[in-house]
Amino acid sequence: MNLSLYSAATGMEAQQLNLNTIANNLANVNSRGFKRSKIEFQDMLYQKPRAAGAQNGGGNQLPTGIEVGNGTRVVATSKVFSQGQLTATGEKFDLAIQGDGFFEVQRADGTLAYTRDASFKINATGQIVTSDGLPVLSGFQTIPPGTTSVTAAENGEVTLGSAAGSQTFRLTLTRFANPAGLESLGSNLFRETTASGTPEAGAPNEQGFGSIQQGYVETSNVNIVEEMVNMILAQRAYELNSKAIQSSDEMLKNVNDLKR
Repeated sequence: MNLSLYSAATGMEAQQLNLNTIANNLANVNSRGFKRSKIEFQDMLYQKPRAAGAQNGGGNQLPTGIEVGNGTRVVATSKVFSQGQLTATGEKFDLAIQGDGFFEVQRADGTLAYTRDASFKINATGQIVTSDGLPVLSGFQTIPPGTTSVTAAENGEVTLGSAAGSQTFRLTLTRFANPAGLESLGSNLFRETTASGTPEAGAPNEQGFGSIQQGYVETSNVNIVEEMVNMILAQRAYELNSKAIQSSDEMLKNVNDLKR
């Protein structure tokens, strides 16, 4: 059995998944609050016709053994939650998070999701919503008609000004012990899983939570140059694995030709 055929095939499959991940990162380079994914590989089981440390007669012990690998596999595509660059927009409902934390969003089915995309809007009833119209929780209150100013401090204290006076409320953020374990839902939303841990709420700019930056949005944390380099490496690795298959095929052909 020519293991190189199967090992190289697993390498090609792994690099195809690698390229898919890189392409998704590049496609979302302009998605607000997007977090890049990284792919992780592991080698597969080994065949061991001769084990290291085995007895070789006369009390002698083998210093090394023979191990033949069976290729590679993808074990994870985890999100990297490093800070994206903050870009000024001047919009009063753009509330970027500088540091750790998510805003809590209520989905159409009533379940909760979490986002770093804080380019919020106000709907016809004065409720703060996402670009898809989903209500934003996190302590937001309805903006009453006649509000002339909205000011958000770094600690999440929001002040609404109007001719009748002013009112304030305090925003909250949510964080997870393992944000890489969150499930991506699309639309810049994440969902809690058993791997992420339970959500922990807290006030912005306190106890390690991030601060609120009004008039800014967080861009994706995708580094285009880094992704392009990774794409070239994935392409070269794919080509080399295909060459290994071609070489294995030629060796098998030579064996088959021996009987002629």
